[in-house]
Amino acid sequence: MVKPKVLILRVAGTNCDMETEWAFNLAGAIPERVHINQFISRRKKMKDYQILVFPGGFSYGDDISAGKVFANELKYKICEEIESFIKDKKPILGICNGFQVLVKAGILPWHSSQKITLGWNDSGRYEDRWVYLKVENSICPFLKDIPSIIKLPVAHAEGKFIPESKKVLEKLNEKKQIVFRYVSSSGELEGYPFNPNGSIENIAGICDNSGLILGMMPHPERCLIKYHYPDWTREKNKEIYGNGFQIFKNIVKYLQ
Repeated sequence: MVKPKVLILRVAGTNCDMETEWAFNLAGAIPERVHINQFISRRKKMKDYQILVFPGGFSYGDDISAGKVFANELKYKICEEIESFIKDKKPILGICNGFQVLVKAGILPWHSSQKITLGWNDSGRYEDRWVYLKVENSICPFLKDIPSIIKLPVAHAEGKFIPESKKVLEKLNEKKQIVFRYVSSSGELEGYPFNPNGSIENIAGICDNSGLILGMMPHPERCLIKYHYPDWTREKNKEIYGNGFQIFKNIVKYLQ
């Protein structure tokens, strides 16, 4: 099979790009970590890639608010390339800070003005913990063969999902754009610490109305193999790959 080329777009402060690169290597793609200045200067072209990823980290130190400066660069410096990528129906993935970027650029959920935000955690502090997620029945095609309840790590201070209005929330539910929700180990909607940030309706990840743009706060690139789990010695499951790996594998398979 032809290996798709993955663009892992980085800026100052990005710090999960190497883990994301390893994830796509493991999934059978050809990832490349590229600084945004390469596209601003036109030394590289986004059309040469089949998958676009905004990895986690603290882009530009989270000045103004998390992901906002990076989002503005997309909107005002390389907007035409981003729009062409979306128009060509190529997969886009935003993880943690990358999710914040997609939201604040208006790419999620409807390629419009900003309709949701990811605000400060209710706890008022940085939350670094493992969480349980319910995989919802969404229009996103990248969740095949994934258990209904999975476990992934989060690491953020601004991850509270807040819609602009009740109407926005209703539309996300109606169009099946909600991909993940924070739950307890038994799959129930619970408050803190199961919902680590106080997200409205426990929302942890969404997609756009095509299903091909996925944004999520938890880090799948930090759960690629069973040894990444803190309790792997007590797990009876002998599967070598972790819950996060299948997301990357599914994105690659979608193109192949």
